[in-house]
Amino acid sequence: MSEHLSTEDLMKRLAEQERDVFLLEMELEKAKRAREEGSEGNEELQALKLENGKLKCRIGILQRNIDAERSKSANNSENNMMVLIQEISKYFETAVQSAFPELKNAPVLVSVGKTADYQFNSAMPIAKMVGQKPVDVANKILAKVPANPIISKLEVAGPGFINVTISSEFVQSEVRKVLTHGVRPPYVGARKRVVVDFSSPNIAKEMHVGHLRSTIIGESMSRLLEFIGYDVVRLNHVGDWGTQFGMLIAHLQDKFPNYKTVSPPIGDLQSFYKESKTRFDSDDKFKARAYDCVVRLQNREHDFIQAWKLICDVSRGEFTKIYERLNITVTERGESFYQDMMSDTVKLLEAKGLVTVEEGRKLVFAPGFPVPLTIVKSDGGFTYATSDLAALKHRIDVEKADWIAYVVDAGQNLHLESVYSAARAAGWYDPAKNRVEHTFFGVVQGEDGKKFKTRSGDTVRLVDLLDEGMHRSLAKLKEKERDKVLTPEELKAAQEAVAYGCIKYADLSHNRTQDYVFSFDKMLDDKGNTAPYMLYAYTRIRSIARTANVSEAKLTEAAQTGNFTLQHPKELKLAMCLLKLPEVILRAMEMLMLHGICEYMYEVAATFTEFYDKCYCVQKDPKTGERRVRLRE
Repeated sequence: MSEHLSTEDLMKRLAEQERDVFLLEMELEKAKRAREEGSEGNEELQALKLENGKLKCRIGILQRNIDAERSKSANNSENNMMVLIQEISKYFETAVQSAFPELKNAPVLVSVGKTADYQFNSAMPIAKMVGQKPVDVANKILAKVPANPIISKLEVAGPGFINVTISSEFVQSEVRKVLTHGVRPPYVGARKRVVVDFSSPNIAKEMHVGHLRSTIIGESMSRLLEFIGYDVVRLNHVGDWGTQFGMLIAHLQDKFPNYKTVSPPIGDLQSFYKESKTRFDSDDKFKARAYDCVVRLQNREHDFIQAWKLICDVSRGEFTKIYERLNITVTERGESFYQDMMSDTVKLLEAKGLVTVEEGRKLVFAPGFPVPLTIVKSDGGFTYATSDLAALKHRIDVEKADWIAYVVDAGQNLHLESVYSAARAAGWYDPAKNRVEHTFFGVVQGEDGKKFKTRSGDTVRLVDLLDEGMHRSLAKLKEKERDKVLTPEELKAAQEAVAYGCIKYADLSHNRTQDYVFSFDKMLDDKGNTAPYMLYAYTRIRSIARTANVSEAKLTEAAQTGNFTLQHPKELKLAMCLLKLPEVILRAMEMLMLHGICEYMYEVAATFTEFYDKCYCVQKDPKTGERRVRLRE
């Protein structure tokens, strides 16, 4: 009898086994290095070889166990919701093959219907392939759709579409499963490890509006992938290394000479940066000292590393304040993390014959890109390209990433695609096995259609933007007289929910590849597809159970033991809308486009409003009221 484990237990066991594999691989690497340094006649070496073989065997066993656990978790029907559009497509695939067996790879296109639940749209392209009328083709396909518990009605419409109506009994059974097991992700196959690279501000500079989209999109993508069940590594590739630290350290030494014993009171790091930059540009002696500081920092001299860490800590504290306000979780792993890997990265590229030397620089001409990547400057220093290549290799080899998403603005597309091309040419990853992509986004614009700036033309600081959101949300709440019914603590919570919610939702509800206009007036509008409208809809939904005095425990018990019938057309419409969630999630995951989820949420809210207007949830008939409260849940 097979062991039955909960999803949480399976994930815990999987994490433990993956950790064991990582530790064993570390031991294996140590054994390998010892073998390379030893000699063939050495008894200790022979013992290491034997241990090496045992470790490889143990890793193989553990890896097979991990694959088995992933399969258990993924195939547990209680863990996943059905993707209706996929099931319907399978029925039509069978029907097309049966009706036209001579066709190979015939198109099967199913979409959400306008006058029915779904619509089959392939009769017309198939008609061209077989030389028949679309309506005749549609009727032949319809006749071959196998009997099933999902579809209650099929009919040919227009020039050859097939309208699909879902069985109300099936809808009721699926809604009952949701009430019993909760909202679950769709099945997406084996569990993957995904690295999401997002936010990435620069040390010694304040976060600005340009970091807003990467931070919000990256966080939301990570949450989506985690909900699906993937193992997500959230990385913040901060700019914490480079020549700018030479001038910062030199300025620190002058302004706070006792920094080694007393923590310097750097309150405004942005001003500190500007001061050092002004000196660097105008004072040749200071510039020479700055370059010397860079060399000594790269040589890891203790005092210079200490100064560098002090500067990083000040920046990190400011970043953390922003992340806490926006509820962002990300692990910092900046450019400095990869510094010790740079030399080996260059050697690996040279060994593959990909490096060209021109005027003392080492260049890589990535296949398909005319502009080369400079990986070593003429002075021997490394570049952003070297850092990005080292990071990519580390994420593939050490993080064991199946999928890497770089949430970076569209302006970096040429650079990143060149890095990916160079890595593929070096054989570091196979696109058939590893998905590596630039998840780019457009810029934030002001209401004048230009890049969002302050009135004086400066870049908008992110902290100022959040403060303005708080100010405006409080004014909106007071306009609605919420301050008269909420406690000070509740008002503060509502203020933050509206302020940060409207900023996030305005970003996510737009197609990420396009520019969007930042407007607090539009964001705070309580009509249309906005955060305030969604918050209002959610509040109203949650209030129904309180008014009906029905507990969640009672609702769950009723779902498991009682009958659940949907009778009113608005009940069925809302239930059908809810069951489309898995396909919305799947589409968002495949394309890493989150605006579709926002559109779906708005559709659910609007459909619920129709249901709420026509179907009383708190009424004299307790059975009808309870059923509708359960649907609301």
